[in-house]
Amino acid sequence: MIHKIKQSRSEKILLFFLISLFIFSSGSFFIIKNKCLFIKDHDPNKIKFIHPENIAILRAPCGNVIIELYPNISPNSVKRFKMLIERKEYDNVAFHRVIKNVLVQSGDTEYGKRESLNYAKIGNGKSKYGTINTETDNNFDFGKGTVAMARTYERNSEDTQFFILLKDAPLFEGEYSPVGKVKYGLDVLKKIKYDNKTEYILRPDFIETFRMLRSIN
Repeated sequence: MIHKIKQSRSEKILLFFLISLFIFSSGSFFIIKNKCLFIKDHDPNKIKFIHPENIAILRAPCGNVIIELYPNISPNSVKRFKMLIERKEYDNVAFHRVIKNVLVQSGDTEYGKRESLNYAKIGNGKSKYGTINTETDNNFDFGKGTVAMARTYERNSEDTQFFILLKDAPLFEGEYSPVGKVKYGLDVLKKIKYDNKTEYILRPDFIETFRMLRSIN
């Protein structure tokens, strides 16, 4: 006859703790791995655009960010931005600076590449293309979704870096060169990795690809 072994109270508590720990760990892993679960991934090929030649598609970890560029507002900045996109300079570049619900910044093609990420210098990179002049428009609305060229504290220092606003920033008007606005996918950007303690991100998310619409049709 086989006698059933009765568990002690301490053994039951330990078993309950281990099961609870497993469930919590599994749930946390599921949440982290599925941060994109409720984010809509917009297909640009199913959207009709008035000016398709000015539509750019940034592929982020949670989906597409569809941007309309404004060459009539900042012609030289948009020309530079398009050139960098067409040459695939932004592929695998980090979102190195993120302020939760305020902005995301990327585009350091020297120190922000996935394969050669330099935490000590990221954000200070320069390109072989040189800088361009600041193009401001006091009438441009720096509202949520605005895409603009980043610069140093000095004007006329724009190069490859850019930022995208996650909230309205009227104080930026007349200060930065706007290149466009997000038409679809702002929620995708809100899922970019951030740190509540610092703007500069350790183990950041990356741009997967960045293409002009006409190059993917």
